[in-house]
Amino acid sequence: MATSNGVNGTKSPVLRVGIIGCGEISQVAHIPNINFLSHLFQTTYLCDISAQALVHCSKKVLGGIPKTTTHPEELCSSEEVDVVLIANADAYHVEHALLALKHDKWCLVEKPLSVCFRDLDKLVEAEKSSKGNVFVGTMRRFATAFTDAVQEVGGMDRITHARVRDIIGPNSVFVDQSGTFPQKFNDFTEADAEDRARREDEINQQVLGTEYGVPITPESKRMLRVLGGLGTHDLSAMREILGMPQRVAGAMLTFPGIFSVLFDYGTFPCTYESGLNNVPEFDAHIEVYSPDKIVRVEFDSPYVKGLPTVMIVKEKVGDAGFQERKVRKTYEDAYTLEMKELYRCVVEDLEPKTSAVDARNDIELFRMILQAGVERYSKSSKS
Repeated sequence: MATSNGVNGTKSPVLRVGIIGCGEISQVAHIPNINFLSHLFQTTYLCDISAQALVHCSKKVLGGIPKTTTHPEELCSSEEVDVVLIANADAYHVEHALLALKHDKWCLVEKPLSVCFRDLDKLVEAEKSSKGNVFVGTMRRFATAFTDAVQEVGGMDRITHARVRDIIGPNSVFVDQSGTFPQKFNDFTEADAEDRARREDEINQQVLGTEYGVPITPESKRMLRVLGGLGTHDLSAMREILGMPQRVAGAMLTFPGIFSVLFDYGTFPCTYESGLNNVPEFDAHIEVYSPDKIVRVEFDSPYVKGLPTVMIVKEKVGDAGFQERKVRKTYEDAYTLEMKELYRCVVEDLEPKTSAVDARNDIELFRMILQAGVERYSKSSKS
């Protein structure tokens, strides 16, 4: 580790980061944020199957030219890497996190960590013999407004209803306006494409067929993909603010488009609405009701840096009074706050709240949702 001058002239370690996956999220969020947080992090290694992506991303790194490789183990074993950031295709997340742990490295893994109980349990077991640890990149849970809302909801006497919504327009709209000008490359081999397809097919067979007991159809595979992608953010945050539901009371899994799930929390319902449409807006929020107070967290697109996450509190005052508070403590975006928390966990050797063990609950919710909507896929498999 290098060091930098910290507060009051103290020396702070600079964590050296190796990034596996030089695609859109690394170009738009991870590399720029590491550049901004140069007193905490330095990108020293890049890995991708695309030589063009490596050349492009190397030019985006500040503070020195990173080493590049097409071999993940070369990066994970390097003495010039303290933390491995895994942001490549979902099917490789577990394999490359296992490599990082094998070499005693902490790793930040983009969501989903896994959609498969079998594979996630391998990670949990590997952590036991490693000096490293897994930190899952569900960044919304680090937004200040969200953590404030968790405290507000925790102070409620009784929850009567909750709503989770994440309905967004084309992501390309937000990416194109991010100011990062990411590029896509296709200089990978046919063997690379075949390997990814084979891995994805094997995971679908294991997850849908063996673990969830859901018919394997194009529709169920697509639903699993959206739950593991967009859904991980929503469901992981829902768990932190409300806990785990008792069951899924019903589900209309009408994706592509917008789908809806009704969670049963025993004493109150929680609706979950998500999906994609063509209206270029980002409508993502969590809202929790009690008899005398409503707490709402509003998330904006993470692809445009600095858009605030806000908490809105509406509550009864006296016998007939009403007040509404809109709280924005910071313009620091969730990705920045996530990286700062990662730094704290690594330097102080703390268990992250977004751990591999915690992520197992996301998989349980995926299973509950898909099983609740199984009739749709049963009909699809017969048609």
